[in-house]
Amino acid sequence: MCTLEKSGNIFILTLTGDSEHRLNPNLLNSIRSSLRRVRQEATASSALIITAHGKFFSNGYDLAWAQAQSSKEHVILRDSLLRSVVSDLLSLPMPTIAAVTGHVSGAGYALAHDYLLMRSDRGFLYASDLDINLVIPAWFVAVLDAKVGSAPHCDERG
Repeated sequence: MCTLEKSGNIFILTLTGDSEHRLNPNLLNSIRSSLRRVRQEATASSALIITAHGKFFSNGYDLAWAQAQSSKEHVILRDSLLRSVVSDLLSLPMPTIAAVTGHVSGAGYALAHDYLLMRSDRGFLYASDLDINLVIPAWFVAVLDAKVGSAPHCDERG
């Protein structure tokens, strides 16, 4: 799922493998576990970099997992876990950097970092939730509004 390394005061959390790093309870719990360790071992000059192997930094919610679950409780669990990860990232006492190595779908997870670094010649960031008519929770809208701001900053070439 993910690994956590520390080099001096820099923590490097890597989403491992060549998968699409879809957000499901297993991955979200793995990230939360790593973030707890980062918080425990943090110093005043620490920083966290999150990166991923493969073509996708994250390909959003794991819809296959969600569709296999029949109860509304699973949707609530998934939303609660993602909200917890975003909250953990936003409240860490250090700068957080998403070193995006490819595509990012379901942009809220990536936007929860203080800095988002991407190559200009490869990869893209988008909110696929809108394409498939998922209801976007109010907390997610608040993150988008805080990080992206007004519409003039958006690329509307789509």
